[in-house]
Amino acid sequence: MILLDTHVWVWWVHGDQRLSKKQASLISENEEGEIGVSIISCWEVAKLVEYGRLKLPRDLTDWFAQALSYPGVVLIQLTPEIVVDSVQLPGTFHRDPADQLIVATARLHRCHLLTSDEKITRYPHVQTVP
Repeated sequence: MILLDTHVWVWWVHGDQRLSKKQASLISENEEGEIGVSIISCWEVAKLVEYGRLKLPRDLTDWFAQALSYPGVVLIQLTPEIVVDSVQLPGTFHRDPADQLIVATARLHRCHLLTSDEKITRYPHVQTVP
């Protein structure tokens, strides 16, 4: 399994050119397997829409239905283990709770996190694909 950071998920769904070739290739390779999307990414998308920082081509409920039905997509729920790991990440990690939860999800599922967030790609305790 691979895990998509929120912005990578949105970029993939919208065919955005900011998605790196390496990220696009890995997503394509995993369409027959599992492409993880954390439930926290759904919350982040909803908050971005609420704040007017993200415009979607359809209402939020329809967008989620479509975006979560892509080949290979698996919605990853929060677990107590993910929550605990998110507040006990080794070393120094920034204080964004959504990023902490997504990083903890990738760590506990032992999968690569596709992200373009430099705060995450510089963090040595999670495997990332920029």
